[in-house]
Amino acid sequence: MNPKITLTAFLLALILFSCKNKNSFTDYKYAVQPTLINCDGLNSKLYNEALYSFENDMINYYRRARPNTTLFQAYSQYLRSALYSTVKYEDIISKHTLDVFEALKNETDLWNTNNPKSNLNYNSSAVSCISKNIQDEALKTTFNALLTTNSMAPKLFGAPLSSKLRDAQNDKYLALYTALDLFYANLFGIDFSMVDLNKPIQNVDFNNLPKP
Repeated sequence: MNPKITLTAFLLALILFSCKNKNSFTDYKYAVQPTLINCDGLNSKLYNEALYSFENDMINYYRRARPNTTLFQAYSQYLRSALYSTVKYEDIISKHTLDVFEALKNETDLWNTNNPKSNLNYNSSAVSCISKNIQDEALKTTFNALLTTNSMAPKLFGAPLSSKLRDAQNDKYLALYTALDLFYANLFGIDFSMVDLNKPIQNVDFNNLPKP
């Protein structure tokens, strides 16, 4: 057999196997929910799933202590804990969200685990999409200034973000930033083998959440 043909066939099989692995996530629990994130060149379906799953886990976590916690209140408490590095990820995360995180790991340019500030790659397509779609002009200017000067860090942007909590709830691109940089990016290195991932999780009706 021609060695060139053999090598070509091997490389083609390797590419197909890699693509299959990267697109193997199929457990979309929130596919029927409204599309919140829509970016050219991104797997928007996966990013929507990641955001919905994060918000569902977050509300469930805070409702253990206060059953009537709203999404706004959950974001308020979560942002405060994230900025002070007191988030208990093992207590918040569900099995489904961990599966989503494993799928996000395969996103081509989403992560940079060599950055001491955050595992999120601030030069990624996802962050670029967020930077273009933030609704609040002041926050958008701050966000892009931090990116342009290579100064972006969770606590630097978290401070102005926490002062406009309603934006974090209502602007879903800001919400995606919160999910990626203040939640998923912090899951690297955590040993979930001893975590109860089968704890009761209620599906939140995102169409019927009380307003702040």
